[in-house]
Amino acid sequence: MQTDDLIVKLKSGDNSAFAFLVDEYRKNITTLCYGFVRNQEDAEDITQEVFIEVYRSINNFRSESSLSTWIYRIAVSRSLNHIKKNKFKNLITTLESVFSSAKNYNTPEADIPDIKIENKEKAKEFQKIIDSLPENQRIAFVLNKYDDLSYNQTAEVMGVSISAVESLIHRAKNNIKKQLVKKQ
Repeated sequence: MQTDDLIVKLKSGDNSAFAFLVDEYRKNITTLCYGFVRNQEDAEDITQEVFIEVYRSINNFRSESSLSTWIYRIAVSRSLNHIKKNKFKNLITTLESVFSSAKNYNTPEADIPDIKIENKEKAKEFQKIIDSLPENQRIAFVLNKYDDLSYNQTAEVMGVSISAVESLIHRAKNNIKKQLVKKQ
């Protein structure tokens, strides 16, 4: 279904269009929310809240951005509100899951208990470093590096320029490097 047709149907109250929208975006939105709140149940609850807000607010959607960007903005906002409300600052997946896509941890060496413990400890330290980043740097970093959004998409979700996203991610990387050097 074309996005323009979907928006028209959503605005007219077509429930099958809404079901289609949920099917299309649920997995990505849940993953995004999970990247912020680090709890599957909370991520699923926030995802439901996002789609409730989309359903209630679709008539206010002005097509100034893409539908997906608008939904991502709602999801980021809801996730950050959840974190603030619960004072829960754990925003990033563990280092082990970060590198699991790049590295194969099923190697015999990785099955050694001492190495598993060391990897978990490193993951916790990395997580603390990410959590210590200023909020906009964390958001840009998470959206770009963990949710695989382009700089352009990240800029749209955050409502900032592409150069601002580039700067935020650059500063986030530098801050992470500084903290990692301190830990060594």
